Amino acid sequence: GPSFCQRLVGCSSSSSAAAGMALPNMAGDTLRVADLPGRGRALLAARDILEGEVLLSESPILLYPSSLASLSSYCSACFRSLPPPPHTPCPSCRAAAFCSPACSAASHPRLLCAALSSGLAAAPEAHQEPLLFLLSAYSLQEPSLSAILSLSSAPQGPSPSQQQDAASLHAAVASVAPPHMLPAGFSPDLTAALLSKDRTNSFSILEPYRPDVPLELRKARCCAVYPRASLLNHDCLPNACHFDYADRPGPGNTDIVVRALHGITEGKEVCISYFAANWRYADRQCRLLEDYGFRCECDRCQIESKWKFDDDNDAGDGDDTMEEEHGKEDAEDGGDEGMEQEEGSDGDEDDFPHAFFFVRYLCDREDCYGMLAPLPPLPNGELSHVFECNACGQLKKEEDEDEADTDAGDCSMDQ
Repeated sequence: GPSFCQRLVGCSSSSSAAAGMALPNMAGDTLRVADLPGRGRALLAARDILEGEVLLSESPILLYPSSLASLSSYCSACFRSLPPPPHTPCPSCRAAAFCSPACSAASHPRLLCAALSSGLAAAPEAHQEPLLFLLSAYSLQEPSLSAILSLSSAPQGPSPSQQQDAASLHAAVASVAPPHMLPAGFSPDLTAALLSKDRTNSFSILEPYRPDVPLELRKARCCAVYPRASLLNHDCLPNACHFDYADRPGPGNTDIVVRALHGITEGKEVCISYFAANWRYADRQCRLLEDYGFRCECDRCQIESKWKFDDDNDAGDGDDTMEEEHGKEDAEDGGDEGMEQEEGSDGDEDDFPHAFFFVRYLCDREDCYGMLAPLPPLPNGELSHVFECNACGQLKKEEDEDEADTDAGDCSMDQ
């Protein structure tokens, strides 16, 4: 099933040339916040943006393990992969481990540490992940806790089952956390409010890429909440994608980095995809409706809604045989600059006008399905012409992409 941290996308890149680059927070220059009808708060381009530009680089306000199992593989402070034993265990709970004396001094959330010493491991498996979030969130000091509560929630509110889960989780927190350590205002309503924020605002930082493990089987090492990045809305043909470099040396390894896939004109909304871009229409709509409370009506969805899908195929990796329904008119391509079908390509624009997006921006490495974003432009504004995958970390020169476009012939959705 889906991770409790819903934005489980291919966002954990292996180390590469880009991982060592300085990544300043450029959001004040490139993005502005706006309220959009039917979409809520959003981030818009504050000026014309070049492909590959860093739109946002942000540290998490909250960082917590995705599962109890991850405690044995990742540092509980920075979430880098732990080196070979011996590790430095937490002197209090002994369940967490740290990769360095500096991380040991930084420690991990105090309520989580206390709960690991008092029976958290015995909690039902279905409760462990949200409990890790709640114990970490309740460990925050002000104004950080209020910042979490100020984030948006799904518009339809919690379902009856989610309300029941919130009550059970609140009782579980009270049973494993020392009462004197719980914050003022600890209540079932506050617990339910926190859960609603995590459900729609957390990003997963995935385990290191391994070519023998498909994207859908990769697990999260930890989850993170980034207040500004949480304003990024979804589009099934995004104009930006996000990276993390969790195992790189130095500070900021859990920062989220958002880069433009292509040129974005001033005033255009900047969007990411909340899941792998190769998911089929029905699966995308189901996830968005269940987890975020809306149906997507982007250009791609308007076109694919008129297609028939061969449901006899295995849809586990998002691939499907697609056939347009007879007698239905094609929707027009309203994509951003840089997404148009390349002149002279053999793709059938009437059948799928966005086919070039997948040729150019979807990683072609087997079982990867990450997004390819250009590296940042040079200081003089010259484009890099080198693309980096946000899932496997491979670098590809633009001429390689051009060759792939030529070899693709009639572009299709087959990946």
